[in-house]
Amino acid sequence: MNENIGATPLVETQKLVKYFPVKGSQGQHVRAVDGISLAIAEGETLGLVGESGCGKTTLGRTMLRLYDPTSGSLFYRGEDITKVKMLAYRRKMQIIFQDPSASLDPRMTVGEIIGEPLDIHKLCSSKAEKRDRVSELLTIVGLNSEQANRYPHEFSGGQQQRIGIARALAVNPEFIVCDEPISALDVSIQSQIVNMLEDMQEDLKLTYLFISHDISVVRHISNRIGVMYLGKLVELATSNELNTNPMHPYTRNLLSAVPIPDPDKSRARSRELLQGDLPSPINPPSGCRFHTRCPLAKPECSQSEPEFTEHTPGHFAACHLI
Repeated sequence: MNENIGATPLVETQKLVKYFPVKGSQGQHVRAVDGISLAIAEGETLGLVGESGCGKTTLGRTMLRLYDPTSGSLFYRGEDITKVKMLAYRRKMQIIFQDPSASLDPRMTVGEIIGEPLDIHKLCSSKAEKRDRVSELLTIVGLNSEQANRYPHEFSGGQQQRIGIARALAVNPEFIVCDEPISALDVSIQSQIVNMLEDMQEDLKLTYLFISHDISVVRHISNRIGVMYLGKLVELATSNELNTNPMHPYTRNLLSAVPIPDPDKSRARSRELLQGDLPSPINPPSGCRFHTRCPLAKPECSQSEPEFTEHTPGHFAACHLI
């Protein structure tokens, strides 16, 4: 967890919306991201958690303009980049994908994969300089330069993810979206990748949006944590505050599912089970989107949408019951 955090936002969204049209329907849309406003400070790791299908990955990709926003605004260092050409910003903003094997071209060698961004952005003046830079990047991520001539299928999942990280680092970015970067890896490898990401952040002055469904990993690496449910941000606070004083019923549910290594404490605590399935993002519930599964829901929860407000300094939540 990086403690050297700047005061000004590096990346900021204002009422960001991303809808996907449903094929074959008349005007229906999947409301993947529905009006999210947040700011990520320079040097910070903002963790983003929520169950599968809540819109975490779509938010991360929309912040990078891999998806164009349906509406709302996106700022980088205070400049509105909602509609600008992105080539110059691609050097500053990168992504580490969830599935390393699917994100690496099997027909390219590791050297070609890592060297491609260097070619696109014309960052090396000669083949020798490019070769040296590829070797340097492989060393940074714990691989060796002789592996540059091998193909992705010759590596393990953890090594493939290291290659993906090296590719993201090639252009010296400032902001990296880590889209569930360890979920496809063995547990024994996950901690290695997380520790490497932390070391790189310190050494290279990086800012992360760290997306995961595993809140125990997120609270280890993040300065602040945002909780998403069905396209909405329902809570946002520092990592310590969110874990010790969760305000939203959905956050409390997520935390109650985290295993405790002490068997006695594990048996003694109460597990909050959610009722029903995640509603459809095509036709989300009225009012608070969580009310259909919330054990504390009152009539007002289905009638009006709660505002995302600051209840204590730096602790935001959207719930009528707070």
